[in-house]
Amino acid sequence: MTENDSNIHPIFNQILQRADKEKLLHQKAICIWMTGLSGSGKSTIAQGLERRLHHEGFLTSILDGDNVRTGINKNLGFSEEDRIENIRRIAEINKLLLQNGIITINSFVSPTKDIRLLAQQIIGEPDFCEIYINASFDTCAQRDVKGLYKKALNGEIKNFTGLDAPFEAPENPALEIKTEEQTIEESIETIYQFIISKIKSIN
Repeated sequence: MTENDSNIHPIFNQILQRADKEKLLHQKAICIWMTGLSGSGKSTIAQGLERRLHHEGFLTSILDGDNVRTGINKNLGFSEEDRIENIRRIAEINKLLLQNGIITINSFVSPTKDIRLLAQQIIGEPDFCEIYINASFDTCAQRDVKGLYKKALNGEIKNFTGLDAPFEAPENPALEIKTEEQTIEESIETIYQFIISKIKSIN
């Protein structure tokens, strides 16, 4: 224990607990963690899922890669160390939101098994629902919504996931969505039906 650690006195056990917040909100909080290549459809699906859950009376919070990097993670780049710190901070934010009974919808490339495992360990395995938004590199490059693939293939972006930085597909995700085979609307409905029993309060 460092001197700084000895001066920190958390009050987690003195504040209202997660169960109190979930009871107030009539829902059970979970972390929906969508992983996949850039352009696979994560953000679009997240937005649609948020609207669907909002319509059904659930309180949610979207955490999106680009949004987070304009704020709390603005100082991070795309080196291996920065990617790890990016996910660590995001996982800690998730943990805080879950403690307040809020359902989180995450859309992050989170390219390696170790990075996703780090997030799961911080958030807690029971709360971590990993959903693989699966689309091939070629399909994502063809979509190229943000113009990133063109830049990466021209050598303008280094350490681009799927090209010169690895993407390790989840081996056992809770759910896999193949956006080359399903429409966005079908993908949203599939996820909604999968999670509804996990977030619906019995009270």
